[in-house]
Amino acid sequence: MTQGTRGRAAGTGTADHGGGVRSVEVPIPDNPLGHTLVYVVDTDRGPVLVDTGWDDPASWDTLTEGLRRLGTDVADIHGVVLTHHHPDHHGLSGRVREASGAWLAMHAADTAVVRRTREAEPGAWLDYLAAKLAAVGAPESHLGPLREARARGAARALPGLRAALPDREIVPGDLLPLPGRRLRAVWTPGHTPGHVCLHLEERHPSGRPGPGRLFSGDHLLPGISPHIGLYEDPDDATVTDPLGDYVSSLERVGRLGVAEVLPAHQHAFTDAASRVRELLAHHESRLTGLLALLSAEPLTPWELAVRMEWNRPWSEIPYGSRNIAVAEAEAHVRRLVKGGRAEPIPGTHPVSYRAT
Repeated sequence: MTQGTRGRAAGTGTADHGGGVRSVEVPIPDNPLGHTLVYVVDTDRGPVLVDTGWDDPASWDTLTEGLRRLGTDVADIHGVVLTHHHPDHHGLSGRVREASGAWLAMHAADTAVVRRTREAEPGAWLDYLAAKLAAVGAPESHLGPLREARARGAARALPGLRAALPDREIVPGDLLPLPGRRLRAVWTPGHTPGHVCLHLEERHPSGRPGPGRLFSGDHLLPGISPHIGLYEDPDDATVTDPLGDYVSSLERVGRLGVAEVLPAHQHAFTDAASRVRELLAHHESRLTGLLALLSAEPLTPWELAVRMEWNRPWSEIPYGSRNIAVAEAEAHVRRLVKGGRAEPIPGTHPVSYRAT
């Protein structure tokens, strides 16, 4: 992948991508990703943000100072387009709205997640997570801390529990209300159920061939495979297939042929089609590896996660990241089951799977 940023101001965490598009690096506290790239898109009604960053005082200060360095002020923001509901993207949207009166737009599926989270009793999420982890084979040594957190009311401090509720809906395929710009919503579920990419259907400012640029959120990143976990309503028994959704979304984005991708993390890059092929190959390799494990012996999703290859040994993976890892393992198992390559073993508790 090649760097696509046209002009980064040294040491400021801001960049000018040309054509009325700029960005601010908003830090994510205690996270190896480092920062979220918040994009500023000029419109005839004032600047519009693509995502906002994590809800943290230092992150807010960085966002507001970055906007000033780019020649605008948070009070001037006309609207906020949210690629998805995760706190490193949606977290500061409420503060932006309070400071500016800006509208907030999100896909309905992710708005439903925000609403459900806001309305739930704080401990309900920990109860649900503990039950899910027990069902996929997590040991008591892992479940104990969740129960202890529930008992002491720690859920009230979890990010996202009081995230701002969007007031506009992003409709897939529609142009967003950005006067003087052509920004079209592309629904790309997989990372979340309502994740959207945003296709800026305007000629690239450098004259580079291709139909515009793509704000890709977390869907398409230059050097990271986005997390594909599980998304579902605790009150809905529907079995979702997030990896299947992600693969289909990747293929759809790859066909756009955009000149440049502006992701939410790392850096801008070109040749989206090549990156799509790399990610598709990565997930197929994962599925093949899991199938080999299930061919040798029946395993629970937790046991599969322990045996999968990660960026570090399982013993070194932090507690919270293990929850993410087992969700990703289960998402891959669901894809194997849907493709007829694996099946759950009836009567097993926690559920074990085998190759077919």
